Amino acid sequence: MNTIIDLLGSVFIGGMVLLLVIKLNLFMSDASYGSDRELRLQQNIKTMSEILNSDLRKVGYGYNHTAIVTAQKQRLKFIGDLERPGEPGFGVVDSVEYFIEDSTHATGTSNLRDIILLRVLNGTDTIAGPSLGLVKLNFTYLDSVRTPTTILSKIKYIKTQIWAEPTESENSFVTGIKDSTFAYWEFTIYPRNI
Repeated sequence: MNTIIDLLGSVFIGGMVLLLVIKLNLFMSDASYGSDRELRLQQNIKTMSEILNSDLRKVGYGYNHTAIVTAQKQRLKFIGDLERPGEPGFGVVDSVEYFIEDSTHATGTSNLRDIILLRVLNGTDTIAGPSLGLVKLNFTYLDSVRTPTTILSKIKYIKTQIWAEPTESENSFVTGIKDSTFAYWEFTIYPRNI
């Protein structure tokens, strides 16, 4: 009789240990997957900010008039020479416009909140990349004392806020709840030529 009780006890303890190992494995897989998704999201938002940062620093370069043409919350149009000295085309003033398209234009994503950031160069060359998880973009225009302004000639700083979410939202392995990961990036540019 003691042998049967010992056998049942060891099977029960072994089963509990096996369940704990399986749960630990699921938790580690979920943490690894979540960490990879967060890294990908941070890389995507950094890519968007680097593109915007590069162009916004050139607002008004090689142009002696009011360089900002349109200054709206989700639309920015400016004039400036985007080429560097010594490269072909230097001295040609470009018109650059940034605006967003709604979620109906986002392809290859299951997130219904994704939007597309469009960049139009000289009114003809439209570049629309993938969504990269972009869900919201705001431009705020500041004057010389960093107070918000809408007067084009008084704009000295451009504050950009970017919100992004994963392009594919999935349930957590462990909790079963839909993932709520997001990334936020904010930067203020002082274009020296305006």
